[in-house]
Amino acid sequence: METVDILREGVVVALKLGAPMLILSMMVGILVAIFQAVTQIHEQSLSFILKLLVVILVLLAGGGWMLETLQDFTRYLFTLM
Repeated sequence: METVDILREGVVVALKLGAPMLILSMMVGILVAIFQAVTQIHEQSLSFILKLLVVILVLLAGGGWMLETLQDFTRYLFTLM
């Protein structure tokens, strides 16, 4: 049972770290797709560049929190060993 709890906690940490970037980049992708459909501009680099900028901004804004969360989980794993 302890192994299952560790795996569950690992999945929760992975979701907490990845969700902000994935959700915001998905929202930007949808907005760009709507904009491209309305204006009939079909430039693929537009969507990619905006998503890349959003991910970089999220990493700059929340990178410290993400690193701290990952360090806490790593310390938790080492205390269990």
